Amino acid sequence: MKDEILTHLNDPRQLEKLYRANKSSFKQAFNALLPQLKGNTLADYWNERLNYENEEINRGTNSELLFVITASLLAGIIAKLPAILAIDEEFFYSRNIGFVIFPLLTTYFACKNKPSRGSILFLAGASIASLVFINSFPDVNKSDTLTLSCLHLPLLLWSLLGLAFVGKKENDNEKRLGFLKYNGDLIVMTTLIVIAGVVLTGITIGLFSLIGFHIAQFYFQHIGVVGLAAAPIVATHLTQTNPQLVSKVSPVIAKLFSPIVLAMQIAYLIAIIYSGKNPYNDREFLLIFNVLLVGVMAIIFFSIAETSGMTKSRAELWILFLLAITTIIVNGIALSAILFRISEWGITPNRAAVLGANVLILANLLSVAVQLFRVLSKKANVAQIGNAISFYLPIYCLWTIVVTFIFPLIFGFS
Repeated sequence: MKDEILTHLNDPRQLEKLYRANKSSFKQAFNALLPQLKGNTLADYWNERLNYENEEINRGTNSELLFVITASLLAGIIAKLPAILAIDEEFFYSRNIGFVIFPLLTTYFACKNKPSRGSILFLAGASIASLVFINSFPDVNKSDTLTLSCLHLPLLLWSLLGLAFVGKKENDNEKRLGFLKYNGDLIVMTTLIVIAGVVLTGITIGLFSLIGFHIAQFYFQHIGVVGLAAAPIVATHLTQTNPQLVSKVSPVIAKLFSPIVLAMQIAYLIAIIYSGKNPYNDREFLLIFNVLLVGVMAIIFFSIAETSGMTKSRAELWILFLLAITTIIVNGIALSAILFRISEWGITPNRAAVLGANVLILANLLSVAVQLFRVLSKKANVAQIGNAISFYLPIYCLWTIVVTFIFPLIFGFS
């Protein structure tokens, strides 16, 4: 892309074609070339076009606002279905919590990014099939495969959201990393909205109580539920129409948390030695170990995705590399523990699911660590790290499909 920009620097039409073909790649390449293009009038124009920051809040188009309002109300209605239709809450929420938000967000990005007709049919078909399957699952008191399906189904719906996000560029690594970055921005923005909602709730309930109206129960059961369901939809709209709101916050958070998590993980591994805890025989400890593994892996991936278009210092790269190495050690312990439990007590749905997830995570972490080492050795560029992450995203999607739909058939819905 850099060579293309330099070749056609004085050809406005060709530059526009390059930009429309791949906006994120064009911007990244142009910003890297900018120091040597100072003084070129056309380059100065493109700099302002690509990097101009509007301080005003963009509300989006009228159609976008209408969709956000409608989707927010629908999310609230879906969340309130147990009360509306007298459905058992435990049955409904355990199986359908992912359907409160993900299909609506998927629709938002499908309308925005216009994926191919085949992709749209696949998204709709997969969502409907998932809804029918999980609600047709036999209602038994204790079923490991039901629990696994309920846990993995939101991940599958999240994968469908990713497909809608990338649009027609399913194999574009930058778009896949952009999806991870969107998730980081979404968490930040949703958290801010929820905090604001909590403050507003406290003020509202307090003011009404002063005049003798005790509305707390009504407020939480109706307005609070709808607000929580709508928060991710509103946050998504804000991050997409006003990227400047969190574009600087999320990378800072990623940079701050990476060294803190590294120190915590090293301290935790040392503490395990002195605690006497044994993941090989302690099931609950092994579960916590795997939760730690997934959480730290997510932080590594989000940190790389959030700063993928920026220049990284060697200190940042070393922190990510060491974090990847320590996480590989945690993964190795967890993997050996689950293999030990399988050899001692046999295969179960839970052990098979944990084994498969650990193998995938280990392979992904090893590829990321290798690319980080190559970048530190100046044998590769930072983009290769992102490629190592984005390559595995479809594989994780396939694994969630296997656990959600195939495991119940293999293990007889036990």
